[in-house]
Amino acid sequence: MVCDVAAMTLMASLALLLSTGQLAVWHVYAVAATASLLETFRKPAFLASVPLLVPAQHLPRANGLVHSGEAAASICGPLLAGFLVSAIDFKGVLLIDASTFAVGIVTLLLVTIPRAPASTGAAPESVLREAVIGWRYVHGRPGLLGLLKVYGYNHFVFAIASVLIAPLLLSFSTPERVGMQYAISGCGLLLGGLAMTMSGGPKKRINGVLVFSMLGGVFLAAHGLHPTFLLVAVAGFVLFTMLPAIDASNNSLWQSKVPPQLLGRCFAIQDLVLNVAMAIGYCLAGPLSDYVFGPALLENGWLADSVGSVIGVGPGRGIGLMFVLLGVSMSLVALWAYGVPAIRRIDELEDVAAAEEKNQIIAEPSY
Repeated sequence: MVCDVAAMTLMASLALLLSTGQLAVWHVYAVAATASLLETFRKPAFLASVPLLVPAQHLPRANGLVHSGEAAASICGPLLAGFLVSAIDFKGVLLIDASTFAVGIVTLLLVTIPRAPASTGAAPESVLREAVIGWRYVHGRPGLLGLLKVYGYNHFVFAIASVLIAPLLLSFSTPERVGMQYAISGCGLLLGGLAMTMSGGPKKRINGVLVFSMLGGVFLAAHGLHPTFLLVAVAGFVLFTMLPAIDASNNSLWQSKVPPQLLGRCFAIQDLVLNVAMAIGYCLAGPLSDYVFGPALLENGWLADSVGSVIGVGPGRGIGLMFVLLGVSMSLVALWAYGVPAIRRIDELEDVAAAEEKNQIIAEPSY
């Protein structure tokens, strides 16, 4: 709620600066950076609250529903924004944005979210000490640590792919089709989220992460096989239908295997790893495309006669090769994880809810 209040204030301040004619580019940068900082607090709190409200067996469905909402927003938001900018001025759009946070705040006021139980008899710790406790909990459980590695690598791969998908399409298609591809992928994300909500996903949640990561790698690689919009559109749609299953299964495992009093900091650790992985991916995407793979698949490039005979040569084919390699590596990492017993059997770890119920039964006097 604090993060929503702050975000609402930020959007309202942009609207005020715009109405007074004082809005500068650096204001937008500052607001974007601050909003991102707020999200690093809001997201772990949100994810840690879900298991306090939802029974363990329904966690995959609840997380799938969250993805459905995010997918619907990713489709409807840009379309609605385009309409509103033409219908009202940009200041009005900013005010509407600010009001959405107010709706969120009111919604949270209308519900009761239980507080996570504190560690019995534990003295208050410093923020740094509590972060160390969270890391030690993850590091001491090879299954969770391995799951974090797989999930982190997936985000590294998608960071590079998200930067390069537009240049790949523009190398053989039009800007209009780039927008169409984003819309098609968003529809896939929505469909995948709805399917996860209705079905609950695989019974063994680690299969939801690893099987769909392997399959997702195949369809990611398919993006680069041939410079055809239809191929990229179909591969992107199928790939994005799988992402909710990966994300919902991963979050459900963390929510069911980590005690509620540690869950917020463990999700913060996960976010830290994911953000670092994505930042590295963003930084590598351009240089690898422009200076390594791009030149290699131009006419007379050093891969033109080998790899080029399979996927073609010319502008954009180096990016195509990058998609192939990223997809193959994503599938191989998931396959490697299946070979690690601690990761493969993570579902067999006792759920937090079951452990608490067992302790409660033991604590009750018998007659």
